[in-house]
Amino acid sequence: MNTPTQPLLLVRDLHAGYGRAEVLTGLHFQLQKGQVVTVIGPNGAGKSTTLNALMGVMPSRGQIFFDGQDLADTSLEERVMMGMALVPEKRELFSTMSVEDNLILGGYRSMTLKVPNWQRAIERVFELFPRLQERRAQMAGTLSGGERQMLAVGRALMSEPKLLMLDEPSLGLAPLIVREIFNIIERLRQQGTSILLIEQNARAALEVADHGYVLETGSIALEGPAQQLATDPRVIETYLGAAASKH
Repeated sequence: MNTPTQPLLLVRDLHAGYGRAEVLTGLHFQLQKGQVVTVIGPNGAGKSTTLNALMGVMPSRGQIFFDGQDLADTSLEERVMMGMALVPEKRELFSTMSVEDNLILGGYRSMTLKVPNWQRAIERVFELFPRLQERRAQMAGTLSGGERQMLAVGRALMSEPKLLMLDEPSLGLAPLIVREIFNIIERLRQQGTSILLIEQNARAALEVADHGYVLETGSIALEGPAQQLATDPRVIETYLGAAASKH
């Protein structure tokens, strides 16, 4: 029998919140190298809080192990240098800079680590997102919503992260663009990129993921292989049925 490999990300008993309001109430989950893991759940369940705690943007209690290392007392910058990359919900691009300059800034980790030929990562991003190549000299602030999301993902990929974390990548985008974004996630998965996907569009997320967790009011209510969750009556009723179409 094969022994399971050490997870790339292991979270145990994670608590986090804002002031006295605790949002995460003892979260447990893990992600193996090369996996796409999705966390789905309603608004206010703690999905974005989970990512902020993982990145060290907000204080938390519990254990987070990344690539075998305990992240206790490590700063946001240290976590980035270790290979964690977050694409936040608001995308946070430099709107008065060109597409290409935004990407170059994303290569900060590779530059600092003196990765040889790190600039080649730009060509990889342009291959994934041909539209960004067409607009390489355009100011980021003039891009459409879908193009801004592509640039945010591309900029994160410039650091050649060990783990790419996506916070609601489909939020506010037209259905056609959403399909395009999820096609890119599928391509990254095929290339072996490890992805933690936080998403309200449960159907699309479970289609592209290997494993899924359902987060409700700060803790995991359900978990399992993504295909299995997609056929679970509780998930269908709450997230994939009539309720899901209202989001």
